[in-house]
Amino acid sequence: MNEMIARKLQVCAALLAAASMTVSPLYAQTPVTPAGPPPSAAQSTTAAPEAAPTRTVSIAPDYSKGQPWFPNVIAPYVQRHILETSLNNTPRVTQLVQDSKLNLSLEDAISLALENNLDIAVQRFTPWIDEMNLLSARSGAGTRLSFDPIVTANLNEIDATQPVANPLLSGVGTTSTTFSLTQHTTTGNFGYSQGFVTGTNVSMSFNNSRSSSSTSANVFNPSLSSTLSVSISQPLLNGFGYVPNARYIIEAKNTVKIGEWAFKLAVINDVTKTSNDYWNLVFARQNVKVEQQTVDVDTQLYNDNKKQLDIGTMAPLDVLTAESQLASDQQQLIVAKTLQLQDETQLLNDITKDPTADGLQNVEVIPTTPISTVDTVGNPQLQDVVNQAWSTRPELQEMALQLKNDGIEVQATRNGLLPSLNLVGQYSSTGLGGVGKSTTTTPGSVVPNLNDPILLNGVLVPNEYVGVAQTTSTVTPVPGGIGDAWDSVIHSKYPTFQIGLQLSLPIRNRAAQAANGTALLNQSEQKTSYQEEKNTVYVAVRNALIAVQQDRSAMSAAEKARELAQQTFDDEQKKYQLGSSTSYNVVLRSRDLTAAETTELQDRINLVEAIIALDQAMGRTLEVHNISLADAKNGKVTPVPNIPGMPTK
Repeated sequence: MNEMIARKLQVCAALLAAASMTVSPLYAQTPVTPAGPPPSAAQSTTAAPEAAPTRTVSIAPDYSKGQPWFPNVIAPYVQRHILETSLNNTPRVTQLVQDSKLNLSLEDAISLALENNLDIAVQRFTPWIDEMNLLSARSGAGTRLSFDPIVTANLNEIDATQPVANPLLSGVGTTSTTFSLTQHTTTGNFGYSQGFVTGTNVSMSFNNSRSSSSTSANVFNPSLSSTLSVSISQPLLNGFGYVPNARYIIEAKNTVKIGEWAFKLAVINDVTKTSNDYWNLVFARQNVKVEQQTVDVDTQLYNDNKKQLDIGTMAPLDVLTAESQLASDQQQLIVAKTLQLQDETQLLNDITKDPTADGLQNVEVIPTTPISTVDTVGNPQLQDVVNQAWSTRPELQEMALQLKNDGIEVQATRNGLLPSLNLVGQYSSTGLGGVGKSTTTTPGSVVPNLNDPILLNGVLVPNEYVGVAQTTSTVTPVPGGIGDAWDSVIHSKYPTFQIGLQLSLPIRNRAAQAANGTALLNQSEQKTSYQEEKNTVYVAVRNALIAVQQDRSAMSAAEKARELAQQTFDDEQKKYQLGSSTSYNVVLRSRDLTAAETTELQDRINLVEAIIALDQAMGRTLEVHNISLADAKNGKVTPVPNIPGMPTK
């Protein structure tokens, strides 16, 4: 009998040791056990939240600005440099690994996610592509105008020999035997055109030509001509004003902002997911500890019962019951360890580009941030929280910008209903020059014309004829060139002015009506969707507040249940010491205490995740973690995460 009591006391000692492990705080996930007694539950559960580091970095390149034309004149015509995304993990990941253990605080995990999370890397391209589209819109793409100046040049030389059907009209002359015309022409034409957001289109041309011909009828041969022409076209109805012509630029600017808000939403979602995965791992690790403690207690009970069975002081059924319970709890331990490995894998995938990289294989992820029960939420008024969410939620900001774009489309298509009436004007100045001809006539002697006798009163005068004066003509070339033609152009010796109106009146105008009607319908649809999204945000915020209040109450109830389970366990131990209870009952009470502590831990995790969900619903996740959009957009984070064992500055 005394031996049996001694064995029971040994079981009690083992149970007390296990109980001391189970009632120790489960919330401080420090990787190294500190020297001295463990902190009390009050100390570990009321720790202040970890301060989020400030993350400030430079802005990523602005792809909405094209390559400058000066001083590198060929820059606009070569492929520009685009930042390539590295698919290798940043060095900070491996810096945190020591002895195959990745000691990770919550803010370290978020910082690494901003650097390495592939979803963030993919979403980063959205605003960049939108900036490229803005660059295209600034050029006038998609409109009838080109806002980029266009310079043209045409240098051409023609040498042609043509048959002549009418030598008199062509200037070849009847004395020619070939009746062909040879022409040589050289042209050098230059042009400039540019459109403006007011709808104005300006074009300028400067045409020059040099031609020579075998004809003798030209005044200048070779001849050089130059023409300077300036044309302006201004819409007065359809296409008049800033909005109809700059609508794609305005919309592209708004789309860039939409892309930035969409990127911010993606970052919020990824930070939220990383935070939730972090706390899931915290719970999984503690759940493994709880299950391991339960298995240890079951093993001790089974061994003691088996010894008592061997000496004949216990029935075989008690041993079988203990063995069955041990097998069941071992199965739960395997499940808990499996969940821990899965949660480790998920968190590692959140914070790395390549979780299979060297140094990360078979690494154990150890969360180091304790669970804080400091109330950072309080009891805010629902309408205040909803109003803040309406002003900060990225989805609503995206839809508000889309509403602006729809309004621009309505204005532009309303202008498109008008007929086309353009005021056009043109001025040109022409100059002509070249090698000319100078003819000099010299008078000679008078020679009688034998075919024209002189008559006197109708009677032929013998040997008297009408005299014909002989002259000599000399053709001298007069030098001339392009300078003469340009001088005429500059001094506007031969100007031409033109001004007019061009009217285009589409009968029925159905295409324009359809475009405007579609724009109005899209705007109305977007307004409805915007209100629907506001209601969705309201429901999400309200549910998040309800979840916070519910989890807060559940945590309080779990604390009370754990205290009662502790008292019950203590009472059962006292009864066992007095001989009025059994070791199996003590184990049951210990298991109840373990379950109560697990529930309390889960409720604390639920409250933390409910606060995370509330931050997400209010659109303030990045502000809570002190993250600016520029940080995440550039993919760089200035502060180095805390590396255990490394000196701090």
